[in-house]
Amino acid sequence: MADGVLIRMRMSQADAHYGGNLVDGARMLQLFGDVATELLIRNDGDEGLFRAYEQVEFLAPVHAGDYLEATGEIIRVGNTSRVMRFEARKVIGPRADLSDSAADLLAEPVVVCRAVGTCVVPLDKQRRVRG
Repeated sequence: MADGVLIRMRMSQADAHYGGNLVDGARMLQLFGDVATELLIRNDGDEGLFRAYEQVEFLAPVHAGDYLEATGEIIRVGNTSRVMRFEARKVIGPRADLSDSAADLLAEPVVVCRAVGTCVVPLDKQRRVRG
């Protein structure tokens, strides 16, 4: 199985979809899709296709200016399927109350979303031999 993957990204004003600069939860799923793509490339040498989410939990709000870490790992490998577990954590938050550019590194990351999903890599696309 491939090692875990970590992506860090700042949510921009363009990511804010709702009042109060709230970021749409679908943005977390987009990040998980990017993590899944890297996991599949590392594991199979192919981007594969996302098949389905089995579980998605939105646990805390995300706002424009928040910095997130999205992680994932392959937890089960079938002939063509790869089951993955994902987590997104807020690690930096803006401090608009202090100034337009103030931000704080959070003492403890805040888990904002967790998910489990399945991707598929067709046999004829797999290029890695797993031991």
